[in-house]
Amino acid sequence: MASLRDIRKRIRTVKNTRQITKAMKMVAAAKLRKAQDAIIAARPYAQMLDQIIADLAARSAEEEVAHPLLTARPIRRAEVVVLTSDRGLAGGFNSNVIRRASRYIYENSSLERIQLSTVGRKGHDFFRQRGQNIRKDFGGLYQRLNYLAAREVAEELTASFTNGEVDAVYVVYNEFLSAISQQVNLTQILPLQTFGPGAAAPAAPKAGTGPTLVDFKYEPGRREVLDRLVPQAVSIKLYRALLESQASEHGARMSAMENATSNATDMIASLSLHYNRTRQAVITKELMEIVSGAEALK
Repeated sequence: MASLRDIRKRIRTVKNTRQITKAMKMVAAAKLRKAQDAIIAARPYAQMLDQIIADLAARSAEEEVAHPLLTARPIRRAEVVVLTSDRGLAGGFNSNVIRRASRYIYENSSLERIQLSTVGRKGHDFFRQRGQNIRKDFGGLYQRLNYLAAREVAEELTASFTNGEVDAVYVVYNEFLSAISQQVNLTQILPLQTFGPGAAAPAAPKAGTGPTLVDFKYEPGRREVLDRLVPQAVSIKLYRALLESQASEHGARMSAMENATSNATDMIASLSLHYNRTRQAVITKELMEIVSGAEALK
């Protein structure tokens, strides 16, 4: 049976832990707001750029103006970019991404080669300890996260694809849905098959619902416009994935710390009740000893 001193010490320890988890929850909530604003600001531009490239690629296909980043080829070598966090204490945020990447590697073990690129220390440590083929670790990217940093990574991946080193590039990340909900996605960013030959054409608007798409005269030409916009679309896709992952991390950590704070509160209440019962038992025992001693002296 634990002594009163041990119980008091444990209660103080749990209270200190509760203060830490409560502070971490508040910090994560503040960071989440900033990351959420960045996602909301980036989504309209990314969606409009996707639509522009889809329309331009569909019209260019009629004139057989192909772009290398839009052209799919048989996949023999693939690269998977795994987006995790640098720190833990975020619930299942990292484990869900790692599990999805591991499942892709297992399901496509027949490929000639699958190499990994990691963003975040948790994913890098996990796959390195298991001997996976890690091409590069982009450490510290979240500390300097902006479009220019994402473009540098995208340009490196694009060069690897155009040089024939890999036939497809995927990114695994947590998509931010809400502060308490994230969804793991495995998205192909190279080649941009959603825009390439064989992709479903955008649905034509219904009569009376909006203007129909019209063609434009492109200067200096459609090929030059594609050469400018397609690499930019790859950078935007990767940048969005990084923003989604960062916001999901803060949301998962905020939710995990809220649960930890609630559990600490429940544990303090349980320990306080146990302390009071133990203290009452000790006092009762001492009284009985005093009464027994007094009776023995009579």
